[in-house]
Amino acid sequence: MSPEGVVLDVDGTLIRGREPIEGAIEAVESLRERGLPVAFVSNNPIRTREAYAERLARHGFSLDAEELITAGTITAEYLAREHAAEELYIVGEEGLEIQLREAGLSLTDEYDRADTLIASIDREFSYDDLKHALWALADGTRFLGTDPDRTIPTEDREVPGSGAIINAITGVTGREPDAIMGKPAPSAVEALERTLGLDAADCLIVGDRLDTDIAMGECAGMTTVLVRTGVTDERALASATIDPDHVLESISDLGSLL
Repeated sequence: MSPEGVVLDVDGTLIRGREPIEGAIEAVESLRERGLPVAFVSNNPIRTREAYAERLARHGFSLDAEELITAGTITAEYLAREHAAEELYIVGEEGLEIQLREAGLSLTDEYDRADTLIASIDREFSYDDLKHALWALADGTRFLGTDPDRTIPTEDREVPGSGAIINAITGVTGREPDAIMGKPAPSAVEALERTLGLDAADCLIVGDRLDTDIAMGECAGMTTVLVRTGVTDERALASATIDPDHVLESISDLGSLL
């Protein structure tokens, strides 16, 4: 196998919670030694690109912030390109708000003034947030999500992610989002192609989620590699309609494919 570039998921593939996955640092260095360009693509919408790069560097990974793509950066770029003049109402955390403001976008705390509601992970999500989202979307306001991840892997167990918040709002409003950014959306493929300077179909993707990492790779014609260090267990793999090209115990085994 000779891919021209490699796309790596982060949580569940390179790190789990606060610890790097065994052999992950060495696997990334091996890719660099082979001269392969690497893009790190995460559905984490909270951290800025720079903060995420610092986080990975503290874990021992060597990378530049420009190699990182997150659901937050994808969302900010999309809104700046398509809805720059709109008032945005955020159900999410401060880290996402920072990224949107840095992109020159206008945020409002008044749900009834919103042109677009952005739903994302919010670890302080409350009944009032759900109520305000219901009211904000009652008059046809646009509804976007940063990413579809219902859960996030941590050291011990999974915790709710952006998808859980989006689904809660969908449940009370009866409205599906007009669009969801992040993997596996086409916007994520476009971002990784810009970052790598390559066609996605010439690249390999490694991730732990069938419905985001592998689904995106499959749609884009990429070679797909599922690792078992994240959220996909044997039962999910056996019943899945998405079929990865390769399944590895962890990214430390990636060298055997290359």
